[in-house]
Amino acid sequence: MLSATPGLIGLPPLAAGGWRTRLLALATLLFAFSCLAVGSQQGGSTPLLERSVKAAFLYKFLGYMEFPTAPGPSLVVGVLGADDVAAELAQITSGRSVGNRSISVRKVGEGDALGGLNLLFVGGDASLAEAALHTAEKNGTVVVTEQLNGLQNGSVINFRLVDERVRFEVSLPAAERCNVRLSSRLLSVAYFVQKGGQ
Repeated sequence: MLSATPGLIGLPPLAAGGWRTRLLALATLLFAFSCLAVGSQQGGSTPLLERSVKAAFLYKFLGYMEFPTAPGPSLVVGVLGADDVAAELAQITSGRSVGNRSISVRKVGEGDALGGLNLLFVGGDASLAEAALHTAEKNGTVVVTEQLNGLQNGSVINFRLVDERVRFEVSLPAAERCNVRLSSRLLSVAYFVQKGGQ
């Protein structure tokens, strides 16, 4: 039988943690994903706001992914070509964890080894060589980009500006290649989901 809580009719009761906590987390995620506008701001702060929004997304993405590697003490996020995002992400994640794993942020240069990364953000004009992309896939590293053809170039997640808001698109084939499972909650708020054969 379904519970009948005022305002939330039809939700089944959940085990420890409760449906209220999960509902609040989902509502927070949906609100953050749908309301992060980066439209024109006075004083030319749009790029800074956009970078902050993307850093916040990168942090949130970690909680909606199951990585193939054995759980270690921390999740490692590499940032290539976007020092401002790396700094913002390091600030956001300081003292926080995903599950029982702490988060560390590492700046990566072109040509650097990509071992040990769970997620790699490739910013702006930076590029990831095809060989490096294949290495990342083999290592189970989720590649996130902000390029016009990011998904077509092999990234799992790609940021886009749509109606002056930061949105993201997801490639399920790319996620499968790096053996990472993406939560249906993450997919439900994506601007576009590329499935097999697209």
